[in-house]
Amino acid sequence: MTALIELSRRPGGTFALSAVTLLCLVAIAAPFIAPYGPNAIAPANRLIGPSLQHLFGTDQLGRDILSRLIFGTRVALGISLSVIAISLVAGVVIGVTAALSPRAFDLVIVGVFDIITSFPSIVLALALVAVFGPGLGNVVLLVSIVFIPHFGRVARAQTITIRNSPFIEAERVLGAEKWRVILHHVIPNIIGPIFVLACMDIPVVITIEAGLSFLGLGVRPPLASWGNLLNDGYTYLDQSIWLATFSGLSLILATLGFALLGEALRDALDPKLRRSL
Repeated sequence: MTALIELSRRPGGTFALSAVTLLCLVAIAAPFIAPYGPNAIAPANRLIGPSLQHLFGTDQLGRDILSRLIFGTRVALGISLSVIAISLVAGVVIGVTAALSPRAFDLVIVGVFDIITSFPSIVLALALVAVFGPGLGNVVLLVSIVFIPHFGRVARAQTITIRNSPFIEAERVLGAEKWRVILHHVIPNIIGPIFVLACMDIPVVITIEAGLSFLGLGVRPPLASWGNLLNDGYTYLDQSIWLATFSGLSLILATLGFALLGEALRDALDPKLRRSL
């Protein structure tokens, strides 16, 4: 509760919490709140504008845009949270292991991180998906590889900072096993900055997935994805603006909400900034 109060006091914190909560609720309750099925085709109603029957209008196959956006929210959050969870766990394990390992092994891991991070995230993700093929599973796995160094670098740096701390040395002197020191002392002391980084990486993953789907290398139709919706909206932009408009606004809301949440959380966890309020 204290953390929520701190977040709400930060600039943009209230908006971020509201936007992220709304998106999560929409994703969870998608089958219950969507007025139509995401793939319910009605050719007679193709590319009509907003109305009482279809609040956001319909696409080129007569499918309800609002329903597809709602199910697209589930796809976007499902992929982004899966990618962040996989890359966070793998990055923390690799980063902590590197920091506590001999110098030679540490240098090898840092070299691998440098190679991966030398490419822009979207370019590397695009190249990997182009090589291994599109699809939901491939997108999650390959984009996770792109983000592992983000968490690995932070975990390694934080572990190096505290590995010679007095409380760590005391545990070693008392005969504590290495895994116990890591689980009970290292991880709890480095997880804060990593969690903030995870929140700030979620909108990046959402935009990468949307970009891959827009190019036909991500989530395959007929599964609803914001990237697919944007692609359809761009294709039929001269006949209807509603598909591109509403899918773009959904993407903006998600990326802005998670980005502001990450910044607000970073500020709330910083003791210096917390005392300044």
